[in-house]
Amino acid sequence: MSHASRTAPRICPLCEATCGLTLTIEGTTVTGARGDRDDIFSRGFICPKGASFGGLDADPDRLRVPLVRGEDGELREASWDEAFDRIAARIPALAEAHGPQAVGVVLGNPNVHTMAGSLYPPLLLAALRTRNVFTASTLDQMPKHVSSGLLFGDANAIPVPDLDRTDHLLLIGANPLESNGSLCTAPDFPGRLRALRRRGSTLTVIDPRRTRTARLADRHVAIRPGADALLLAAMAHVLLEEKLTDPGALAEHLEGADELAVALADFTPDAVAAACDVDAATITALARELAAAPTAAVYGRIGSCTVEHGTLASWLVDVLNILTGNLDRPGGALFPLSATARAPRAAAPGAPGKGFALGRWTSRVSGHPEAKGELPTAALAEEIETPGEGRIRALIVLAANPVLSAPDGDRLDAALAGHLDFMVSVDPYLNETSRHADVVLPPPPPSQSAHFDFAFNSFAVHNQVRYTRAPIPLEDGRMDESEIHARLILAVSGMHGAPPSAVDDLAIATAITKAGAPEELADELTGRSGPERRLDLMLRLGPYGLTLERLLAHPHGIDLGPLKPRVPEILRTRSGRIELLPAPIAADLPRLRRALDDRPAPLVLVGRRHLRSNNSWMHNVVSLSGGSNVCTLQVHPDDAARLGLVDGATVRIESAGGGIEAPAEITDTVRSGVVSLPHGWGHSRPGTRMSVAAAHPGANVNQLLDGTLLDPLSGTAVLNAIPVTVTPSP
Repeated sequence: MSHASRTAPRICPLCEATCGLTLTIEGTTVTGARGDRDDIFSRGFICPKGASFGGLDADPDRLRVPLVRGEDGELREASWDEAFDRIAARIPALAEAHGPQAVGVVLGNPNVHTMAGSLYPPLLLAALRTRNVFTASTLDQMPKHVSSGLLFGDANAIPVPDLDRTDHLLLIGANPLESNGSLCTAPDFPGRLRALRRRGSTLTVIDPRRTRTARLADRHVAIRPGADALLLAAMAHVLLEEKLTDPGALAEHLEGADELAVALADFTPDAVAAACDVDAATITALARELAAAPTAAVYGRIGSCTVEHGTLASWLVDVLNILTGNLDRPGGALFPLSATARAPRAAAPGAPGKGFALGRWTSRVSGHPEAKGELPTAALAEEIETPGEGRIRALIVLAANPVLSAPDGDRLDAALAGHLDFMVSVDPYLNETSRHADVVLPPPPPSQSAHFDFAFNSFAVHNQVRYTRAPIPLEDGRMDESEIHARLILAVSGMHGAPPSAVDDLAIATAITKAGAPEELADELTGRSGPERRLDLMLRLGPYGLTLERLLAHPHGIDLGPLKPRVPEILRTRSGRIELLPAPIAADLPRLRRALDDRPAPLVLVGRRHLRSNNSWMHNVVSLSGGSNVCTLQVHPDDAARLGLVDGATVRIESAGGGIEAPAEITDTVRSGVVSLPHGWGHSRPGTRMSVAAAHPGANVNQLLDGTLLDPLSGTAVLNAIPVTVTPSP
């Protein structure tokens, strides 16, 4: 039986760019995806991930019904009621017997790509009352949250580069032509950078690899991996020493400028040059060019975060923007204002806030301090396997695969297999982590889900708002992801059997009370579901006074205008000012000074991004496999000759944490002394149901790490600049 073809809009959920798509649908199958030319933000741009929407959506390996572990130890298909009955019988009992810390929660990257993953985890954590929370943030972006919290008093107040208006853009540790951007939501990032070049603006890229982004740049500086904070500190030193600073309108909101100059006095270009392997003249020129530009923005990402001084590097990115007067001005780095942002402060702008604190509690085993309410994911295994009061006995994993994405997956794999009493995974796949679960709850494919970007609109380079309802109705036997989360919350909180709408009703009532709005507002909310009613409330309480009805009337989005200055409105520090030299930062600077004398290892490892993947969760799509999306160890020709490596031959990579094997790819796009392996591979463990990924498993780069090396301020695992040895495989 044939079905008439139709089209429907859908925001792409596969990376941070949030491009608008036009899906072609036949019956209940997505048969094509193209860029939505009418989308007010992406204007028709699409990347290979978005074009593969139909293949990912219809992946035959996606789970369609819950799995429950039977008495024989094997996972079998079960009804939704049986799955939630099992959770309700086990999690509350374990928490009652051993305390709330006996339950751990792991949140993965895909959560911020769905409405349910954004709306419900905070409610789950509140119900569990556990401090054992681990997320993907301590594997990538936590240093930026911590530095923003210390500077501005709000860990989520992250400025983004004004890509479309800047005269000078400096990227460090970022490769947006492959990643599509991170903590900077910018559809068609490549096109925006090319437009920047066409209008005569300058692009500078600091990266140990000659990436696609670096090839587009006016200046590419091949820094030694891990030295980002040193180079940025030296640039700040030049600005201060040569009196090139001009904070402009920010001057009256700054605190600690004099102390900053003293703190950075030792980081001269000459002092850092050897450690960075960048000559002093180049460092000085970078600072002077930044100061001389009419407008400029410094933007750092994963490469500068997942290193030993990740928080210091993230802090110095904003210090440079502040010192040059480019923070919070058009053409510089500004703070987006999303349509669902919290209501303005009741106190006058600039009044003292609550501030941001680190280390309010510590992990049980190694005493790692919390950051933003989270503990290092690298510490998850020891918290499960180490006996004693407070040991994690039950684990709830929401859209995460830490066996591949966290250090020492073998250790975590063993901990999950042998030391947990109970585990729940919300995941569409039986992957390297979810295969250990006692209950697996699979959300529906993206075509059967509504979409709104709560997180990424807060990092958008242009203020806008878009919402798309599910273009295809839920298939029989499926459960909406929001209902899965709501029923999970009810099951663990002693309210098993209550209607899922009770969770949304409570969230709405709490939000109305917190906002000081009239209770009657709840009756005015529209929407077909609890999540839609919650979205309607957030829009009404937000800075633009929008409603769900108005948003639905604009299927391609509403343009809310360019980014505008928002200081002092965004400040939440105890002083009510931007605190240039927070105490935790000052206390960590001696560690950076010691790095000036470090002798670099002969060979260090860095990661890399691929345009057609996103961490570990897109390797099971046929149309995205192969080609450039392969797991190879990139090696410079000089290093290959010195080590006796042959292009395409298998090599052995070893570090303090372990050893793996991968094919060598000899290329001069990586600087000498550096090798590069992509993150998210290693799909070779038994018991998974990901046939495409298993056919091309690759090597798990995180198995080279033992999890002991962390950025101390953020608890983020050091994933880059890892000393390694590489030898031909026997």
